Amino acid sequence: MHILIDIAGGIALLLWGIRMVRTGVTRAFGSAIRRGIAVATRHRLTAFTTGMAVTGILQSSTATALIVSSFGGRGLIALPAALAVMLGADVGSTLVVQVLSLDVSWLSPLFLLIGVVGFLRTEDSKRRNLSRIMIGLGLMLLAIRLIMLASHPLRDAETLSVVLRPLTDEPLLAILLAAVLTWLAHSSLTVVVLVMTLASLHVISLQLALALVLGANVGGAITPLIMTLGQPPAARRVPLGNLLMRLTGAAVCVWTIPYVMPYLGIISFDIGHRVANFHTAFNLALAIVFLPFVGGVAAIVMKILPEQAVADDEKQPRYLEQSALDSPTVALSCASRETMRMGDVVADMLARSMEVFRRDDSNLVKEVERCDDTVDSLHEAIKLYLTRLARNELDPSESRRTVEILSFTTNLEHVGDIIDKNLMELANKKIKAHSSFSKEGFAEITSMHAQVVANLQLALNVFNSGDLMLARKLLEQKVHIREMEQRFSEAHYARIGAGRLESLESSSLHLDVLRDLKRINSHVTSVAYPILEDAGQIASSRLRAVKPSEDNSQPPATDPNTESR
Repeated sequence: MHILIDIAGGIALLLWGIRMVRTGVTRAFGSAIRRGIAVATRHRLTAFTTGMAVTGILQSSTATALIVSSFGGRGLIALPAALAVMLGADVGSTLVVQVLSLDVSWLSPLFLLIGVVGFLRTEDSKRRNLSRIMIGLGLMLLAIRLIMLASHPLRDAETLSVVLRPLTDEPLLAILLAAVLTWLAHSSLTVVVLVMTLASLHVISLQLALALVLGANVGGAITPLIMTLGQPPAARRVPLGNLLMRLTGAAVCVWTIPYVMPYLGIISFDIGHRVANFHTAFNLALAIVFLPFVGGVAAIVMKILPEQAVADDEKQPRYLEQSALDSPTVALSCASRETMRMGDVVADMLARSMEVFRRDDSNLVKEVERCDDTVDSLHEAIKLYLTRLARNELDPSESRRTVEILSFTTNLEHVGDIIDKNLMELANKKIKAHSSFSKEGFAEITSMHAQVVANLQLALNVFNSGDLMLARKLLEQKVHIREMEQRFSEAHYARIGAGRLESLESSSLHLDVLRDLKRINSHVTSVAYPILEDAGQIASSRLRAVKPSEDNSQPPATDPNTESR
């Protein structure tokens, strides 16, 4: 039990080291990697080499699969090209195993020293992520050494030999066991390294090790398929096609293991290297066989997962990619795009709200109210997405942008509520009472409404661009709308004083609409504050300095005679 705990601890450390490297790479170069995948997939060969390079850097074919699946789900990459990327990703994952099969454990202290010193000595996010990569590499090499040291006593363990001996004669059972272990660990690299270590120490036979490697390859394709189960068919086709290719390859190769083993001995005398070479050869063979026929594989996958004729659900987010959460820059870009979509829905609600007052259309009222359900749903989705993102370590600029998005989406949700709960309620009252605004009054409301709609569009531009001059212009509109509301209210009171019947009957509605439009504008213009505050262009207080002679809070002067008494 002590030995097994030591091995499990080494495996856990290896998994954590892999995660640190992947996290560091995605945070430092996530945007560039995703752009590279999107651009370099126009030809099968370039798609293959791109997948190999990206996975070699990320050290995870699962991460590559999730990125490619998200592109496939949005129609940004054709299915044959995506499958070519995955063939390259499978080969790329073997390159890391080849490096780890060498005796480079002496580099572990050096990587750890460089990584920790670099991480502690800088606050720059990119340098810290590069340091995180070095720490992860150091932990991986250290973990492999710990696993090897912990596994030494197993060579003489008779009980283990009795348990493992049947697996040698049952290769399909061995494949199934390795596939399950890989799925549980979410890392084929970890299982292959463990198998390689046990084989090099003669704990398991080479024949069993090769069968387990095939199982690890199959299990590595199962993980992304399960992780994309809740997504549309277009996003699930890439991992399914990859699984079909690996299953086919494993089913063919499992019967050739006894014939392949002698040739592996010609290439290398070290058993650990033989396992690593078999792992690489298997994935290279898959690429050679399937790369010319990825179109046929894509056709089979399309028949298994055909397009579903479903109506587009406006309440569901479109741009919140779960696979981007490991890369804060990309995730924030996704959240910003979804916020812009939410803003478009709110802008449509606001634009149609005046049409309701103009036409007295109760059906249009219900349509606007349904739009608020979409706004609420998108707000909740963005909030949960950013909450998950905040669990990662964010640098100050990323944290600030997260707060900005949350603040703006909250204000947009408030705008939607004002339109739904206030303006539409006022519209219903107007319809039921058959009342109407005066010609001059409705013109004033329309004018103010048009300015607020323009300010909302300006606010969306400010949120998207962060432009300082646009932010100043937007904030100036807050004063303009306040003055407009005051001027139009005074004009309304003047019409009442003149005895205008329409103004008298619609007075409450008229003033409430002006008030709600001003409230909407206040929420809209709030997006300018963080930008102007960062630039130091917001005064700490709007209160005018008071001269001592004007300060009424001074205590009254006491009567000298009274004071003496």
